[in-house]
Amino acid sequence: MSQRKLEDIMAEVRSFPSIPGAAVKLLTVLDNPDTPASKIEETLRYDPGLTANVLKLTNSAYFGFPAKIGSVRQAVTLIGTKRLIQIVMLSCVSAVMDKPVPGYDLPPGELWRHSIAVSVAAEGLVKEQSIPAADEIFTAALLHDVGKLILGGFLKEDIKKIELAASRGMSFEMAEHSVFETNHAEIGALILKNWSLPLQIVDAVRWHHTPDAAGKTNPVLDLVHVADVLSLMIGIGVGKEGLQYEPSMAATRRLGLKPIHLEKVASQTLERINELSDVFGSK
Repeated sequence: MSQRKLEDIMAEVRSFPSIPGAAVKLLTVLDNPDTPASKIEETLRYDPGLTANVLKLTNSAYFGFPAKIGSVRQAVTLIGTKRLIQIVMLSCVSAVMDKPVPGYDLPPGELWRHSIAVSVAAEGLVKEQSIPAADEIFTAALLHDVGKLILGGFLKEDIKKIELAASRGMSFEMAEHSVFETNHAEIGALILKNWSLPLQIVDAVRWHHTPDAAGKTNPVLDLVHVADVLSLMIGIGVGKEGLQYEPSMAATRRLGLKPIHLEKVASQTLERINELSDVFGSK
């Protein structure tokens, strides 16, 4: 690949939209677990769209609260700051991730559905095995494929070369690297690094296809990896990559997961994916 094309890819990484300022401010406020609901409500007031999404999602079937929730303060009290952080991240990336990614053969909404499915599956795995995992797991899972939004535009021109490399037994992300000198996982990690997200999230995105190559064990990375493969295996977000991937045996062993756990979480993910994606209009 020409040096010029790699430079073009990196230029798009640098110009990729950042998280909205109001959301950054809110996430900073939420980083303190002792922040009162009134302060959160005051911060949300600067972004009516974000406020609307918080209330819309809180009242969705995904959470299943019996009573209608009409205020941010009530929502914070009922769902807590951890869930509110997740809602903020969902709101920030929904419009971007809902677009088609032609290079990966993903129609409108499919990358978004896959991202949500991986988040739901990762949390399901945590719950199933009572795995100690950081709060960042939902965000890491949600953003694991964000690099496809950039590399997909370049992929269209060189897809034959990548498919040829993949047909010789090379994994899809390795085939990407052989053509572009980078891949969607590396691109995604660079985007999140530019967003100043925690290193644990950046590393989980960077190594989500190859957790055993990361050089250190990380339960968030292992969970994102297994949840990603699980979501592909149930047919959400397959695209050009096909069904090449299998979960790392070392990662599943580190998490204490057995086939019965994977089957149960896969079934639960299929049930819950539409509840969450429909809130933002994804199909």
